Amino acid sequence: MTDQMQRITLASRPDGAPTPNNFKMESGAVPTPGDGEVLVRVHYMSLDPYMRGRMDDAKSYAAPVPIGGTMEGGAVGEVIASNSDAFKPGDFAFGMFGWATHGVQPAKMLRKVDPSHGPITASLGVLGMPGFTGYHGLTEIGRPKSGETLVVAAATGPVGSMVGQVAKSIGLRTVGIAGGADKCKMAVETFGFDACIDHRAHDDAKSLREALKAECPKGIDIYFENVGGKVLEAVMPMMNPHGRIPICGMIAWYNAGGLGDGANAPLTAPKLWRNILVNFLSVQGFIISNHWDKFPAFLSEIGPKVASGEIKVVEDVAEGLEKAPEAFIGLLQGKNMGKQIVKVV
Repeated sequence: MTDQMQRITLASRPDGAPTPNNFKMESGAVPTPGDGEVLVRVHYMSLDPYMRGRMDDAKSYAAPVPIGGTMEGGAVGEVIASNSDAFKPGDFAFGMFGWATHGVQPAKMLRKVDPSHGPITASLGVLGMPGFTGYHGLTEIGRPKSGETLVVAAATGPVGSMVGQVAKSIGLRTVGIAGGADKCKMAVETFGFDACIDHRAHDDAKSLREALKAECPKGIDIYFENVGGKVLEAVMPMMNPHGRIPICGMIAWYNAGGLGDGANAPLTAPKLWRNILVNFLSVQGFIISNHWDKFPAFLSEIGPKVASGEIKVVEDVAEGLEKAPEAFIGLLQGKNMGKQIVKVV
């Protein structure tokens, strides 16, 4: 076993969009597991938009990463030492090991991953937090019904693609919004969306709304909110009475401190509130960590569909831990094609 590990720490808090200077690669001794703990050599780690919020020292549902602390994130790898009967060396485990080559966690905080069920990277995306987020937000909050129309932005990401595929299987008209012609093509040809709109081809919400009207002639019953910004502004006037909006994320506003201040958020509170009132909309935010009790049922239903190919998966893999900052910055700019992963080993 090597006696060195590498990790990427938060060197400084970003002012707006993150830059490479906000991150620092450090080396140190491989941690030693204590009682009931497990040491894992990370093979793959996940990059997700929520990590941008952890870089700010702002009140949120979780504590920020401290300056000098390891960047937070989920990862999967091989157990190399264990002080728990639940894991043995050679097992594969998912845990919040962060941006690092190694990690130690209590066994009770880990999830065993069976490589015979498919690539272990699935635990980071389609069969992990992002896939579960899309599934839960749609089925529990969106309450989809056959014949309805659903719109989801970031449609080719791991959350949006799950939302679209599950909705389509139930019998909804599914309209994605994505950044670029290639992503829109992927949304339709790979993930089975009925249509996909390139938001980069529309300079403002009014233009985007006109494109949505063409693809949603009966209005919008469910808007799965991943982005905020001009997409939200375009969608709100098109929501049908008794429509539902699960609020999962607001990536368009993350670099504004999560508040959506200034020119990026022209949809004012009075207009937003009026739309909600007169259309009897159900708008609910959710954090998936509050719903882990339903994760086994999700795996039982979706796992076989992933294995059979009924649920399609696309991964964008960056090679090497040192590439994580660049890949993360690209993720926030919409440069990834599918679930963004970093191959550590």
